[in-house]
Amino acid sequence: MLEQLLNAAFTVTIGVGAALAYFWGSNWLLDRFLLAGPNVSLSQSIRVDRARSSIRPWLFLAPALLFLSVFLVYPVFETLRLSLMDSNSQKFIGLSNYIWAFQDPGFLQSIFNNLLWLLVVPAAATALGLLIAVIADRLWWGNIAKSLIFMPMAISFVGASVIWKFIYDYRGVDTEQIGLLNAVVQGMGGTAQAWITLPIWNSVFLMIILVWIEVGFAMVILSAALRGVSEETIEAARIDGANDIQIFFNILIPQIMPTIIVVWTTITIKVLKVFDIILAMTNGQWDTQVLANLMFDWMFRGSDFGRGSTIAIIIMLAVMPIMIWNIRQANKEEGTR
Repeated sequence: MLEQLLNAAFTVTIGVGAALAYFWGSNWLLDRFLLAGPNVSLSQSIRVDRARSSIRPWLFLAPALLFLSVFLVYPVFETLRLSLMDSNSQKFIGLSNYIWAFQDPGFLQSIFNNLLWLLVVPAAATALGLLIAVIADRLWWGNIAKSLIFMPMAISFVGASVIWKFIYDYRGVDTEQIGLLNAVVQGMGGTAQAWITLPIWNSVFLMIILVWIEVGFAMVILSAALRGVSEETIEAARIDGANDIQIFFNILIPQIMPTIIVVWTTITIKVLKVFDIILAMTNGQWDTQVLANLMFDWMFRGSDFGRGSTIAIIIMLAVMPIMIWNIRQANKEEGTR
């Protein structure tokens, strides 16, 4: 433990020291080489100052741009190249991997499952987050409730999966059940089930885990948006005779719709990349496979870099339109302020 703490402290010290040395050194070099001499004219001195001012921001951006290029831009092009190669990345095979993907039953099942996740999880998490945000603000213990609901956000996807694995646990026929769900079912006179092996329904049970995690995120963002709604607008609606449901649907939702869309698209992107929950709960068995898990299987278990990279590119292409649209919406919001 002590050794790990010392290693962490050493790494942080070296990293901060290197950053300070870079920023100080680069700015010192800039000022040294772009220095207006004593005999230069005023116009030349102004040009030198402008040159320094235009170069200096790039000195601060350079490390971030370098890391983005190495860890984001380069992998995209390398993955694209690998997707056009065979399993060992030795022979160029063109679009064969993409043709295989859309003819493979496992890939098509993963597409279907991802579509189910896209239909259910973002809508459910956003709706529940909004509902809880509205209700919690009216309760004296609302902040305590918000803290409890937000708590799953602090848990990793794998940790959450382990928790829910105990909830869905099934020990077989004529065996004492320890799973919470089966205990409830048996308490109501039902029969215990191996829930995560039931086709279609098992995907729903897995979706509940991600909804449980993301509701806290949606609640916090939407609660902040609701606080920005003008009280005068709500009071005017009440004077006109509107009830709480009418105010909710006709006043609150239209005014926070941009925030709702941002929350929905953010959760949608997470859904497209969901991997940990499937791996920890079912490992893709019983028709629960999703694209990210299928990519992992082909890349690291099947040792087929071509097919694994193909699935990775397809996931990226699916995420990109949502991200671009989200950025455009954010830019529009900034432009209207």
